[in-house]
Amino acid sequence: MQKQPLKVSIVTPVLNAADTIADCIKSVTAQTWSNVEHVIVDGGSTDGTIGIIRKNAGSDTIFISEPDKGIYDAMNKGIFLAAGDLVAVLNADDVYAADDVIERVTRCFMEQDVNACYGDLLYVDKTNMDRIVRYWHAGTFVREKFRRGWMPPHPTFFARRQLFERYGAFDLSYPIAADYELMLRLLYKHRISVAYIPEVLVKMRTGGKSAPSLKTAWKVFRENHNAWSSNRLNTSLSTFVLKPLLKTVQYVQPLSEP
Repeated sequence: MQKQPLKVSIVTPVLNAADTIADCIKSVTAQTWSNVEHVIVDGGSTDGTIGIIRKNAGSDTIFISEPDKGIYDAMNKGIFLAAGDLVAVLNADDVYAADDVIERVTRCFMEQDVNACYGDLLYVDKTNMDRIVRYWHAGTFVREKFRRGWMPPHPTFFARRQLFERYGAFDLSYPIAADYELMLRLLYKHRISVAYIPEVLVKMRTGGKSAPSLKTAWKVFRENHNAWSSNRLNTSLSTFVLKPLLKTVQYVQPLSEP
């Protein structure tokens, strides 16, 4: 008896994203992989987003709209509504870089028998998605790279749903760095098997290069530090110093074609 193809659930948290949500939805419905559901979790939009979702949603869309406790709470709702074998988060401002991204991802899972995979990420101009602002070349996974400030691009991260059931989803005590804490918990602490796809999987819109305030930078530092300590992991100050420096390199490295 032939196995059913892997089902993939794409979770999109959204709040007042009328300018971008249609592009996000279309990039999911255009995927060549046949077994995809799109779980859209709206936090109570008031700018016309809900109408745009209803107009563009495909037949395999799960849609809820209700107040939440922030973006990571919305992501958690979507993850636990998901019925797929694999789960990924695609934010309302983001799109898949090609129509066969999910097909390539599922092939990676089937051929390499891993629990998660990730790829490269392009940051693009908010109004012109052909203009590349930053290239996040993730590189092959090496566990110790976390100690040098590394993490995979969260928007490109696909994981087996059972991982969230076993190890939990986003920790809401991290309002800024819950994605970092989750990656650290899954990949570094629990040592799940993971593969790198050396291709751009997602395009993410960015509003510009404005530097964060000192207050925000301190909050990020504190949450990153707490991510290690709360998971009872030891590291050094260099981990948190190197992390923002890695982003700087992504702005200046030569860009290859996605």
